[in-house]
Amino acid sequence: MKVGICDPIAQEGVEYLKKEGFEVIDLTGVPKDELPKHVGDLDAIIIRSATKVRKEFIDAAKNLKVIGRAGVGLDNVDVEYAKSKGIKVLNTPGATSISVAELVIGLILAVMRKIAYADREMRHGKWPKKKCKGIEMYGKTLGIIGIGRIGREVAKRARAFGMKIIYYDVFKLDDRTANELGVEYRDLDDLIGEADVITLHVPLLPETKHMINAERIAKMKDGAIVINAARGGVVDEDALYEALKSGKLYGAALDVYEHEPLKESKLFELDNIVLTPHIGAQAKEGQTRAGIEIAQKVAEALKS
Repeated sequence: MKVGICDPIAQEGVEYLKKEGFEVIDLTGVPKDELPKHVGDLDAIIIRSATKVRKEFIDAAKNLKVIGRAGVGLDNVDVEYAKSKGIKVLNTPGATSISVAELVIGLILAVMRKIAYADREMRHGKWPKKKCKGIEMYGKTLGIIGIGRIGREVAKRARAFGMKIIYYDVFKLDDRTANELGVEYRDLDDLIGEADVITLHVPLLPETKHMINAERIAKMKDGAIVINAARGGVVDEDALYEALKSGKLYGAALDVYEHEPLKESKLFELDNIVLTPHIGAQAKEGQTRAGIEIAQKVAEALKS
């Protein structure tokens, strides 16, 4: 059986597939728009976020039985169409949770303490000490929108900084879990108005598209901070720009964008936003876990 690797995964995952007797086809160097020409005889493919598996791709993969996504979200896969063709769709929702959560804490610190701005100015021979008066995480209220695996890991780490943690999710935690995490439930609009820092951990769905928009930003505290390491479309970037430029928001950090890769943006003009290139899961340990886990899941699915 043949397994095509469309996006790079940890070498440990590739070696596992070979050890289990699968023929591994490296397609990582093939341009994305040409991939459908190379998948006709594959039994499975493994992707990350770069490869989009839509109807055309699935129709071209006549022998496909399994799609494995080394990562959390499945917005780059037409899951329903794949399932209608009898194709299993698998992912690794827990493998990179810690990686993403740690980045979120890093982004909060970078915004609050103006770390990225200070670094940029220093590299231009400046000494911007007076402009780098920041704020502490200690004693602030963190609002987590989406308390799944990543949201919970963020909560655990934020507690260590002395933050009060509130959350909103369509599925409310049971009392025991909420107590263990040290979080309190709020309705979405109440969270928006109460939190000093808001971090998003939701999938991109019709109901979450631009959930952070001009109307909701207006309800935030003056000087609030927005962090998005989930999916680009959940934040209206134009509305965010206006709020940052006006001073309504103290700052923001984005790791994901409506259109990736981000090449041009008004956000580049601003000093009170930190921008990273979708690196939430880009930690060595997380990628190793994801690569091994998806290889194991794909192997098991093909064997069964």
